Amino acid sequence: MARRDQYCDRLRRRDFLHCGTAGAFGFGLSLSQLLAAESQAAETGQRAKSNMSLIIVFLQGGLSTIDTWDMKPDAPLEFRGVFNPIDTNVPGTQVCEHLPRLAQQMDKFALVRSFGHNNSDHGPADHYMLTGYKPGAGFNGGLKPNNQRPAHGSVIARQLGPRGSVPPYVCLPKMHSSAGSAYLGSSVAPFVVEADPNSPSFSVPDLAPPLSLRGDRLDARRDLLTHVNRFQNSVETAANRGALAMDTFRQKAFEMMTSPTTKSAFDIAQESNSLRDEYGRHSLGQSCLMARRLVEAGVRSVLIDHTNWDTHNDNFNVLKHDLLPHLDSAMSTLFRDLADRGLLDTTLVLVTGEFGRTPRINKDAGRDHWGPSTAIAIGGGGVRGGAIIGASDARAEKPATDPYGPEDLAATVYHTLGIDPSTQFYTPERRPIPIVPGNGRVIQELF
Repeated sequence: MARRDQYCDRLRRRDFLHCGTAGAFGFGLSLSQLLAAESQAAETGQRAKSNMSLIIVFLQGGLSTIDTWDMKPDAPLEFRGVFNPIDTNVPGTQVCEHLPRLAQQMDKFALVRSFGHNNSDHGPADHYMLTGYKPGAGFNGGLKPNNQRPAHGSVIARQLGPRGSVPPYVCLPKMHSSAGSAYLGSSVAPFVVEADPNSPSFSVPDLAPPLSLRGDRLDARRDLLTHVNRFQNSVETAANRGALAMDTFRQKAFEMMTSPTTKSAFDIAQESNSLRDEYGRHSLGQSCLMARRLVEAGVRSVLIDHTNWDTHNDNFNVLKHDLLPHLDSAMSTLFRDLADRGLLDTTLVLVTGEFGRTPRINKDAGRDHWGPSTAIAIGGGGVRGGAIIGASDARAEKPATDPYGPEDLAATVYHTLGIDPSTQFYTPERRPIPIVPGNGRVIQELF
């Protein structure tokens, strides 16, 4: 069996740029860089008005939807597998028996079962799902970060801007290679947590000083820095105003780091043990809890990158004993928690992988990559809970009804957040590029 920290293309799950160094390449930013970029972006024009937020739970590697929420109990055994469907709290709708808690939250989200696309390779399919655009020529298959088009979160950050003191777009627990801002530049790059909220020692590097540093010593260091900079500032010329401006943003970053409000948003330890247990004491569960805290604090878009769903081998045991229990506790509690706090109507939640898995089980009791047919779960933000949109064929090999794809998903996400899907951006060469490809359409049945 393949290592669980590695994809079938040998790409390790931790082979991504870290927050500080990523900023140099436009994929992720340190806090002071982010603040400087946001200030520049705020000067480009009036923001759209919206009180909506987005949480994407991205199951990287590819969720087997035929084994979860598009089951085919009447198909031959080599297709349907060994799992059985169970009833949900929506009459007539069933999901996998290993998602019992999620089954009781079915009334809070919809399933789009007539979904798919024509790419079954990790890197390109990731890019397609997270941007709405098929990757063009020269894409390197995901072996290195390659964000040809801006991710949904960057578009949202550009159009809606920051809300309060928190960044508008956050990636956790790490940076995804197709989650960057592309030609939109550093002004709307994500703030990367780069730490697992499930870790007992969890902290966000750019928002928390070392635990051994007392508050009075932090103040002393700030005073010392002021004295050291005084002489340097006295001899600065107009040519160095950019550097001086960055000092301002570093100061603002310092203030945010010591701000009780900002620190509170990232302090998952404030949650009760019972709620943390309900989400699940694992990376996916605590990341979903962190996402709820962030949107509650004003973050516009949160991308949770969870691995590894690439079940080429021993698909059913891996799902039953590892992946599905985590998904069940995390997703069910996220929907319930958002609803209980009055946040579900203003928070769109999308749960998807880059593609589905092959309908026919392979010789290793696994399922391989399958772009032509998958299903997505989407709830909140005005979506009709319990709705089933479209259907796949009898063996989940392709959509049987009007098919939807990543372009339509992008249009739907932007529409829900109050952003016109026909909006166009411009590259540095002033070439117009729409945020949604021309054939993208809002999935109206969701509403």
